[in-house]
Amino acid sequence: MGAYRRFYFLPALLMLFFGVTVESPGQEKYPDRPITIVAPFPPGGVADLTARPVAAALEKVMKNPVVVVNKTGAAGAVGMSFVANSKPDGYNLLLALSSISIIPEADKLFDRKPAYTMDQLIPIALISADPTIFVVNASRPWKTVKEFVAEAKRRPGAISYSSSGVYGTLHMAMEMLTHSAGINLKHVPYAGAGPALTAILGGHVDTLASGPAVVIPHIKAGKIRPLAGWGAKRVASLPDVPTFKELGHDIEFYIWAGLFAPRSTSPAVMKTIRESVKQAVNAAEFKAAMEKLQTPIAYLDAPEFQKFWDKDAKMLADAIKRIGKLEIPEAK
Repeated sequence: MGAYRRFYFLPALLMLFFGVTVESPGQEKYPDRPITIVAPFPPGGVADLTARPVAAALEKVMKNPVVVVNKTGAAGAVGMSFVANSKPDGYNLLLALSSISIIPEADKLFDRKPAYTMDQLIPIALISADPTIFVVNASRPWKTVKEFVAEAKRRPGAISYSSSGVYGTLHMAMEMLTHSAGINLKHVPYAGAGPALTAILGGHVDTLASGPAVVIPHIKAGKIRPLAGWGAKRVASLPDVPTFKELGHDIEFYIWAGLFAPRSTSPAVMKTIRESVKQAVNAAEFKAAMEKLQTPIAYLDAPEFQKFWDKDAKMLADAIKRIGKLEIPEAK
């Protein structure tokens, strides 16, 4: 019997000694079926346009189908809540924007039951981070931020800006500016970034905060004029446009996109996803796709992304508290 036991345990001891691992009979290989990336906004927006090249690159790396599904509604809360409450098995991931931090804070403000909480999600990687650009209609007289602020102080509430909606990212960027400069502007919310851009191009509002890829063609066409950027450094394609920090305003804001998973996803699965995403964002095809979108890659792995997210979320929470409760008007 003793000899039998020695013979039975010998292979296991050898595998432990040489660091060999095997899957247990009940352990599933990951991934072994299609992975879904949920984009919580409609097709054609930043989340959707970023999710699709991410999915295509991930599919090649993981040698497994990766599909994008648009689960829209409630300013992104429907899709975010779906992933936050999904089974933490690595098969439902979320491609979220900075608004992921806004919705729970707005729910608190209005004493609503939260659609989800941020601690239900764990970051995988930051994919992109576009510094917001402050533009004015080209027919308006302001050539500098100093001129703009001076007139805003002379005429409180008279100068208008459009946004993608109340408490949206574009609203948040402008709130940071008004708070830093000590000015009061007229907020005109629209049903999305597209209509907000149309409003300034048509001269219906005076100013707008927007991602650079959206406004650069109209800057080149002479329809709008950039005065400053919210980034830590100047946008490469707009080298003559100063940052707000250069002008003495300590504000920094990005329209970013990142991947998330449900909080309790196992470390082993998270490791696989993180390593796969790192390879995917370095693929030539992915870089070309993002260049076509005029969106710079700003990859950060989970630990660094968590720090970035924490800082960004606090900044947004502070902005929402300053704004306070607002009646959300019917979208234009």
